[in-house]
Amino acid sequence: MKLLILGGTRFLGRYLVESALEQGHEVTLFNRGKGNPHLFPDVETLIGNRNGQLSALEGKKWDAVIDTCGFVPRIVKESAERLADAVEHYTFISSGSVYSDLTKIGINENHSVHTITDEKAEEITKGTAGPIYNEYYGPLKYLCEQAAEAAMPNRTLSIRAGLIVGPHDYSDRFSYWVQRVAKGKEVLAPGNPDAQIQFIDVRDLAKWIIKMVEGRKIGVFNAAGPEEKLTMRDFLDQCKVASNSNAIFTWVQEDFLNDNHVSYWSEMPLWIPEFLNEPGFLAVSTQKARNEGLIYRSLIDTIRDTLDWEFSRPVGIERKAGMKFEKEMELLKLWHEKMS
Repeated sequence: MKLLILGGTRFLGRYLVESALEQGHEVTLFNRGKGNPHLFPDVETLIGNRNGQLSALEGKKWDAVIDTCGFVPRIVKESAERLADAVEHYTFISSGSVYSDLTKIGINENHSVHTITDEKAEEITKGTAGPIYNEYYGPLKYLCEQAAEAAMPNRTLSIRAGLIVGPHDYSDRFSYWVQRVAKGKEVLAPGNPDAQIQFIDVRDLAKWIIKMVEGRKIGVFNAAGPEEKLTMRDFLDQCKVASNSNAIFTWVQEDFLNDNHVSYWSEMPLWIPEFLNEPGFLAVSTQKARNEGLIYRSLIDTIRDTLDWEFSRPVGIERKAGMKFEKEMELLKLWHEKMS
């Protein structure tokens, strides 16, 4: 199979390339040539910018394309229309953030989604809306799904991925907990220990996507994990086992965290406060994807491999998510004083 990957040198993209090459496929990358440009020296790379600079794609054909980085509906529309006669199949990497009304656990692909107008999407993505950009991540992804399908009807696969984790995940949401628990001693753990959480190892996701592309599958699929219910307590306990840590978890009530201005999801990754009433955000149904062969490696393997990668990172790096150690210690002190 001749496969074109838009992006392909960052987190999910790099593993899609590796999975495709392992299966003997011929891969071409299209990107700006700025992120990890030497990662795949033997893979053809076409240099361009999706925002109006697609000339490098002209006159070429592939069996399928995977769009790893589409976010602006207008740009996805342009890419899909340009490739409509050059590829047979289009895979768009979307997000579980498209869903609205997350009050229920186990929502499937037919659940209601966030919607905005094309005009609003243009306002946001041109930067005129400023701080609300991230607020509209889900609606923009859904408009991108629609744009791809409109350009290539009945030839499009949309993967609504959950939190993607594993080695080379620079978002630090998952890896924060892996490295923090490995350090040991007392660890501040947020909110309800029995809250359900979800994430998927990037390597499992990439391998499955390549199989879906090989089979020319179309439609919409949630892609998260693991197969069985996982709680925050279970996850942190597995982190402790994987790193042979002496960590002791102190579960701090969310009212205390809110009163002390602790930011959920970013400063405390994987924590969604109960007052938001969004248990479905980290608990979507993945039955449809599992029916199509999505399988998962063990959680302990994901944690250990992520920890090994963490050891390779520079000491003292600035993290994109997670609480500063000094603030954690200060909050733990305040918590114990409150509870004494």
